[in-house]
Amino acid sequence: MRNILIAAVAISAIAAPALAQSVSEPRGYGNLGYTHLDDTSTGAVTGRLGVNLNRFIALETEASVGVKDHDINVAGVDGKIEHEWDAAGYVVGKYPVSNNLEVFVRTGYGHTELKRELAGGSSDIGSDSWNYGAGVTYLVDGANGVRADWTRRDFNGTDGENDSYGLSFVRKF
Repeated sequence: MRNILIAAVAISAIAAPALAQSVSEPRGYGNLGYTHLDDTSTGAVTGRLGVNLNRFIALETEASVGVKDHDINVAGVDGKIEHEWDAAGYVVGKYPVSNNLEVFVRTGYGHTELKRELAGGSSDIGSDSWNYGAGVTYLVDGANGVRADWTRRDFNGTDGENDSYGLSFVRKF
């Protein structure tokens, strides 16, 4: 009986740090930053919310609102392209390189709305896309950091593709 009690105490002493570590690991995160869409030369403020399913896999949603338009000239007629909004959902694969640094890849599905104004008229351009990309997150402390990422939006139909580059503040909770 005494040996069983000693073994139980020893196993508890070994398991307690592992249990405490898994409980204190942040499960969710949020991002707020700027995203540049390369092909249209527009920009947006982007917010993301994610939940870590485990150390290596997360689910993430993002939404953006356009803040930078692109002036265009078609056959001598001035106009502009506006990034109205976009939203997407992703599955994220992560690899922690160190306590403060992780690299990730992500794939998902989204929708982007643009507006083209030309010769006094305007037209809305909206398209769904399969998205994939990669990036890196660096935490300054255990909860705050920065994220840099690249995402390719492969639009359905004949709408082509568009690369976006983002830089954002990260908060884990």
